[in-house]
Amino acid sequence: MVARLPSRYEDLDPAFRGRLRPDRPLLAQVQRAHASMQITGGIRFLPIFGRSGSGKSSAARELSTHLPECKVVELSRSAIASEAALLEELRAVEGYRDKSRLIIAVVDQFEERVAEKTALPSQFVERLSLLDRGELRQRPILFLWLTTSREFQSDLAKATSRNERILLNPDFELAGPPRNDWAEILEETFAFHNKSQPLADYEVLKSDVDEIADKAPTIGRSIELVGDRLASYTTELHDISRYQVVMLWPVTDGLRITRVAGFTNARDGYKLDWNAFYRELNEDDRQTLPLSELNRARLYFDVRLVPIAAADLHPLCRDLEKADFEPSRSYLERFEKSHFVSIVGENWDPSAYSPLRERESERATKAREWYESVTTKPTQLGSRIALCLRSLGYDAKSEQEVKTPSSRVRADVLVSRPDSQQNSVIVELKAFSTENTRPSSIKDAIRVTLKRHAQLAGFLGRQ
Repeated sequence: MVARLPSRYEDLDPAFRGRLRPDRPLLAQVQRAHASMQITGGIRFLPIFGRSGSGKSSAARELSTHLPECKVVELSRSAIASEAALLEELRAVEGYRDKSRLIIAVVDQFEERVAEKTALPSQFVERLSLLDRGELRQRPILFLWLTTSREFQSDLAKATSRNERILLNPDFELAGPPRNDWAEILEETFAFHNKSQPLADYEVLKSDVDEIADKAPTIGRSIELVGDRLASYTTELHDISRYQVVMLWPVTDGLRITRVAGFTNARDGYKLDWNAFYRELNEDDRQTLPLSELNRARLYFDVRLVPIAAADLHPLCRDLEKADFEPSRSYLERFEKSHFVSIVGENWDPSAYSPLRERESERATKAREWYESVTTKPTQLGSRIALCLRSLGYDAKSEQEVKTPSSRVRADVLVSRPDSQQNSVIVELKAFSTENTRPSSIKDAIRVTLKRHAQLAGFLGRQ
């Protein structure tokens, strides 16, 4: 999927526009204009200066979102050049006859299109002065002219010299949202336009966004710089590695299920959620860990963190010392329906997803007691899981070494899928005791796995 990060109002998803944050100084000017028009009548004119990318267009066009009793209309070129066209466009505004309703008419940086007609803007403003005494004298309308030029703003203000009453503010500047909010706004904009995917899924970390937001001159420029970063997102990450990494975490109750699943996008096949992992890191971790390389490994190996009910393993993993153990078909069928096997077998169906649950029962109690006795036997447990997968028709082997020129890892279970793009699954068994299934333990286990595979791929040197 090609990432989208619109930097212009016109390119925003219409459903997102209503979420744009209000510009408080501009709202204050509108409220002031409205109160003034109610008391003394007539129209008002506000030339607005703002640097390119400061958010002028977004703030002006979304005024009706934050002030629902007003109506915003963007004036066309013909409306600026012709009084008849201007009145026609104003009369077409819904609720025009309701004189208690404020209309906000916006001219968006029109000077760029009339560089050869320097008289036109001043003629438009002078026309407003005449309309203020005529056709529009009893109709509250606030005209906003957006410009990136201080000089042009001054010229517009001077054009009201014949009727200074209509000029609301001669040198109002729209600076846009506070810089401290830029990173959050950028993250929100990206997630909305990319099906809730975070920027981290495209190798742009929060620290990267913060750095860009701190240095960019405007919020629009910060969006463009992050867009440039997205454009250079390495194509190799789209050519998915032939290895997939699945961390398998046995759980014994609903609390542990929730804790493990909380680090994932469960409906999306338990893909590791970078933001959930990042939130658990302490400040020292965020300063010292090679986060960019760890995140890249997450993407490259399509890392999953999959909980599995101990009750689904218990009947298949009795007598772990027995090499000739033959699993029961009925228990294998239950195991085959687990989320873990669905992911290994590439049979995951998001539309049929139902959350993993572990209710209190005699079966669950026995499984909990059994599981606490085998957390010290991860090698044997991995060997039995490989046996069960083979019984279901998968090419699975336990304790397999995976080597690259950069490093090596030992898979607790290695599953071969020759017809798949990711033709090998490295299963890491996280056989932690119930008491050790805490958010901090889960975070540490994820960190170890990501570091190990970042070294395997050569993203990170061996330490």
